Amino acid sequence: MNPERHCRRLAAASGSNFHLAFRFLPAPQRRAITALYAFCRLVDDAVDDEAGDGARRLAEWRAELDRLYAGRPTHPVTQALAEAVARYGLDRAYFEELLDGMAMDLQHTRYPDFKALQLYCYRVASVVGILCAHVFGFSDRRTLDYAHDLGLALQLINILRDAGEDARRGRIYIPQDELAAFGVRPEALQRRHTTPALQALFAHQARRARAGLENARRKLPEADRLRQRPGMVMAALYEALLDRIERGGYRVLEQRHRLPTVNKLVVAWRAWRHAGRPADRRGATT
Repeated sequence: MNPERHCRRLAAASGSNFHLAFRFLPAPQRRAITALYAFCRLVDDAVDDEAGDGARRLAEWRAELDRLYAGRPTHPVTQALAEAVARYGLDRAYFEELLDGMAMDLQHTRYPDFKALQLYCYRVASVVGILCAHVFGFSDRRTLDYAHDLGLALQLINILRDAGEDARRGRIYIPQDELAAFGVRPEALQRRHTTPALQALFAHQARRARAGLENARRKLPEADRLRQRPGMVMAALYEALLDRIERGGYRVLEQRHRLPTVNKLVVAWRAWRHAGRPADRRGATT
């Protein structure tokens, strides 16, 4: 099996924004990002194993990570990832954090507060953003802070979009203290009906995610804007999704919100062009 082709198939089959945002990259970076995405996709699928075999499958991926960094990968995805690890100096510690984050899905179905949720988001999303930043390249270490915050914001939008689907699988990522503050019982997330209390709760999640996107954008150093613009395309795509969720009255329990492909292409192209221009740094926090 051709490793590169295998990764491309996994990325294309997902219909993910991740795949679309990086189609503009030069070939070596595109191969690296596609392999990284494929790895993330497969380890995520491992913990969603309906047969309840997630712990064993994650252990297999940890063993494969050992082989990857020993120069002997056996899986097509890690064989493709080996080029990216060598070319871009991707630190094994980030992949370990990612696997630890996936393991949290086997150990926790609730998070008491946002601080607890942040660790999960760091492991499953921020470290991916940081790995991507290394592939794109940077000259200012503050770019890693941008990548960290961007990953967090994107994960918060995922959590909002998938709140009903996740709850029906027994996982609730919205912090328990926030559910209580808005008068929402956890089981309400499993129903396909959005009450005013749920709308208010979801609006709160959306405001935090939107603020996170803006904060990430402000943290991106001007010197690295051009190299990091694939991440800015991701931010634009997710912000457009968030806009769609808001316009729909936060009815994420009744349906899974998606951007039509044509809308994705338009948003991605505009964001790519805009990211190449000098940023308006007014209000920057760095």
